[in-house]
Amino acid sequence: MSSAVRAIMKNAQISPQKVRLSADMIRGLPAEKAVNTLRFSVQKGAALLLKTLQSAIANAENNLGLDIDELYVSQVFVDESRNSYRFSARARGRSDRITKRSSHITVHVKALDEEEN
Repeated sequence: MSSAVRAIMKNAQISPQKVRLSADMIRGLPAEKAVNTLRFSVQKGAALLLKTLQSAIANAENNLGLDIDELYVSQVFVDESRNSYRFSARARGRSDRITKRSSHITVHVKALDEEEN
């Protein structure tokens, strides 16, 4: 049985490209170090990713009884969600489309003592 635990945040109102910058910083780190890295980052994507990471850690502790000190971030991926479109008035009676992007954030944590395949 695999002890990988995940948490998903759906429809976060931020572009996936912006969140991926923060996701690249924590991939493969121990959970405690990843939390500290995100806590002191100034990006909005880091705050959303921190919330999802803390949820994954809580899921691992409560559902499987894993030790927090032995967890590491095994996978982080950010997928594009549904876009919403707004229109902005332009010169000469024209309009431009504004795309409001959103994303799904998924974080997987695993125990260190588990063997990798």
